Amino acid sequence: MCIASPGVCSLCFVTSTSCSAPGTYEANWYQLTCVSPCRTVFLRGGIAMASGGKGGQLSSPRYTNRLINEKSPYLLQHAHNPVDWYPWGQEAFDKAKKENKLIFLSVGYSTCHWCHVMEEESFKNKEIGRILNENFVCIKVDREERPDVDKVYMTFVQATSSGGGWPMSVWLTPDLKPFVGGTYFPPDDGIYRVGFKTVLLRIVDQWKRNKEALLENSQRITDALLTRAEVGIRSEESPPPSSEVMTRCFQQLSESYDEEYGGFSEFPKFPTPVNLNFLFTYWALHRTSPDGARALQMALHTLKMMAYGGIHDHIAQGFHRYSTDQRWHVPHFEKMLYDQGQLAATYAKAFQISGDEFFADVATDILLYVSRDLSDRAGGFYSAEDADSYRTAKSKEKQEGAFCVWTAEEIRAFLPDPLEGDSDRKTLADIFMHHYGVKEGGNVSPMKDPYNELKGKNVLIVQYSLELTAARFGLELDHLKALLAKSRERLSEVRAQRPRPHLDSKMLASWNGLMISGFAQSGAILGKEEYISRATCAADFLRSHLFDASSGRLLRSCYRGKDNIVEQSTMPIQGFLEDYVFVIQALFDLYEASLNPSWLEWALQLQHKQDELFWDNKGFAYFSSEAGDSSLLFRLKDDQDGAEPNANSVAVTNLLRAACYFGRVDWVEKAGQILAAFSERLLKIPVSLPEMARATAAFHHTLKQVVICGDPEGDDTKELLRCIRSIFSPNKLWQSLFFPT
Repeated sequence: MCIASPGVCSLCFVTSTSCSAPGTYEANWYQLTCVSPCRTVFLRGGIAMASGGKGGQLSSPRYTNRLINEKSPYLLQHAHNPVDWYPWGQEAFDKAKKENKLIFLSVGYSTCHWCHVMEEESFKNKEIGRILNENFVCIKVDREERPDVDKVYMTFVQATSSGGGWPMSVWLTPDLKPFVGGTYFPPDDGIYRVGFKTVLLRIVDQWKRNKEALLENSQRITDALLTRAEVGIRSEESPPPSSEVMTRCFQQLSESYDEEYGGFSEFPKFPTPVNLNFLFTYWALHRTSPDGARALQMALHTLKMMAYGGIHDHIAQGFHRYSTDQRWHVPHFEKMLYDQGQLAATYAKAFQISGDEFFADVATDILLYVSRDLSDRAGGFYSAEDADSYRTAKSKEKQEGAFCVWTAEEIRAFLPDPLEGDSDRKTLADIFMHHYGVKEGGNVSPMKDPYNELKGKNVLIVQYSLELTAARFGLELDHLKALLAKSRERLSEVRAQRPRPHLDSKMLASWNGLMISGFAQSGAILGKEEYISRATCAADFLRSHLFDASSGRLLRSCYRGKDNIVEQSTMPIQGFLEDYVFVIQALFDLYEASLNPSWLEWALQLQHKQDELFWDNKGFAYFSSEAGDSSLLFRLKDDQDGAEPNANSVAVTNLLRAACYFGRVDWVEKAGQILAAFSERLLKIPVSLPEMARATAAFHHTLKQVVICGDPEGDDTKELLRCIRSIFSPNKLWQSLFFPT
């Protein structure tokens, strides 16, 4: 495999240097890996949120390519580029082979800020479009539609560079083998960087002069990646001991924990619900120990600091994707469905454990946002809202965060109400600005705003506790809460008049599963039947629109079409492992919240189908995609938790729950085989798999089975359910529910 030290590459003629750009972090280095000659070069870009993106208002398109026939919002965004884009499919592959052309593969998603930037700078550029069209077969992939394609080529980019990300740019041979990869490329050369146009021309030159060497090296890379990607049981491995895995994972999280602001890095900071859920489980198993107390403190403090921070939308609810700074203050402003689903459940559990209504309020806040802004009228959930939007209806360029930020002047204009009985003539704006850290000149550090998009603007962050703010203005606590709520409501009305960010109205089975779990778990814990009803509505939607009853298979995606009718692609995308495990998990959660056995029956059907399509009978554990797709170089098993839990991690718990519900000992064995397959990673760096580390406890300690007998409408039965649901027990399930007549 081609992995070399940074140096001068004869393909790009660039030398790596150290990064000194203000407001940047590690992901600023885009690494281009070349073969024949075999060198690695770092390309300096400029990822520093919040940052500039362009995008004019709609006008009559000059160009239209094949993507116009797709349903994906991301692909449709590129349907009028001068680039002759193809969707991933046989037509593009055949063209590349027939014309002996390289493939340029561009992978992204519709709410990706840097995908927008690269489109504006390069894919809308006529000259770059001409170079691409004449020399390459250009393929666009929505990573959310086709995670299988994304994961294969991201494995290549990450293995041959210092990182990865989107947009992902990969050059392939006509038989789909990668040989050059990177992420974002600026259009033109700079002092320390090579431009996209230059990269294209040099790759074309290498293909003409060194074709055989490129083909040979691409095959070597593919073989090496295949070996590296193998995950399976070696010899007589058994599931690793839970105590060792859990203790090491706790220690690794504790070492990276930010004592002041919470979270597990300096910056950027991501919500990582898998870490917090692990800490809850660790606390539950070590309640009386100092480590157990620390685990709970780490989780609750992190959740509070996140809720106080700018990553939390204090006006329109929900959470943004991540924070660019240590304080959770300046976020990357996109909002993803998978974050909302996981965080709602995590905040509900925090309330269940602590009894602090603050956490229940945040869970309610998240579910309000999803119900209002990410819900389709047919019952499904949309995927995301963009970070970029127009500042006004007359703006010609989109800016990141424009929908969410405020000037001090705006706050004063919209909250002019004087405080009753205040001799100092304080206003509602004075209280609001004090509490949420609003400054006259803006509260965003220039280090986090290198393109001056947020200059003079404020990202709201809870600067003081309610008690301190009340004392500062001589107010009763309840009065202050009412004034702040009134202020937020008024600003929400103002914000609703601004141009909204792009909505990705694609509906994915996996992310809908995570959101169903969020509603179902929150409904059970908080005692809110309306949340359970919303989860039920979404599950019905999945069965109607993302499930093929004739084959018993899940479908990956569907879309909001014309007149808000739910549409499916001409060639529907079959579900992947993550779709099955997250939907099965959701059905178990919905059963325990609603006590409707039909959800168990569907979960059983899907578990059988999952075993049939994805189980590895030789190395054990599940593949991420099913067999039979000749366009995929290899089948992968993800080996870490990310923004979403690893599918095999969730599969372990699903199998254990299913085994208890249906008395299937073979599913317990399967769960153990998955843990054994990942044993080496769990023992060495369990912090990369906290959800699976948590599952080892369920496997070794066995699940607590709760059986309830009684009249479902009886007050005593309802009180018993409320009592049980008020207690956090991570390895608990309802095995059965019997109502005697």
